[in-house]
Amino acid sequence: MKFAEMTAPAIGRIDKTKTLVVAPIAAVEQHSRHLPVITDTVLVTAVAEGVERNMPGQVLLLPTQWLGASDHHLPFGGTLTASLETYEVMLMEILRPLLHSGFGRVMLLNGHGGNIDPLQVALRRLDREYPGAILTGAAYWDLAASELAACCTGPRTSMGHACELETSMMMALRPELVCTEEILDDPDLTPASVKSIFWARDFGRRTDHGAVGYPSFATAEKGRKMIDAAVAAVSKVSEGILELPIG
Repeated sequence: MKFAEMTAPAIGRIDKTKTLVVAPIAAVEQHSRHLPVITDTVLVTAVAEGVERNMPGQVLLLPTQWLGASDHHLPFGGTLTASLETYEVMLMEILRPLLHSGFGRVMLLNGHGGNIDPLQVALRRLDREYPGAILTGAAYWDLAASELAACCTGPRTSMGHACELETSMMMALRPELVCTEEILDDPDLTPASVKSIFWARDFGRRTDHGAVGYPSFATAEKGRKMIDAAVAAVSKVSEGILELPIG
């Protein structure tokens, strides 16, 4: 069920206790020299739509929220962003009308690393308002971490930025938007001694040209496998959420 393609009366007839609202959230920001700024939005939308196709009578899919918390990408330009405070409130405002109308299960399906912190804070705040609801959220790559890692052949097997994973999936979904002649690896130069701690740095201090990872290893064939793996993993988690008791 796609929220944007339904009438208000049809949405009103949905069994709200047996439906999972999936709200994809993403970003429009620089993705190095070879990927379009809409990359995160394209990828999370593809995963979310795949989940809705797998579970058409159990998932209510919202339109993808393309604006993200992307201040840390501003040094490279090509970035639109909301502040962390604004983004946190925005996520709450997206979900409140649905929770108020009786939907008891929601998932913020994230497609951008910078959204993770405000996502979690927004859900914690909503939990105080709607203590009977099941409020969940995660990045699709975290739910499919092992499956996505198995698809990689480069030195980095976890999600980076404009990396083997993102580049492969964009090659599979929107190959005409990938500037293959501009692909250049951008290894993480963070010293091993401090990789285990969070270090607040914008991308201008973290990378040479706005990527994190090894996009030179990307292929469309890998990308198709990655998308399928992400859809399967998110679908499995969605089924688990639907089994949880409300209240």
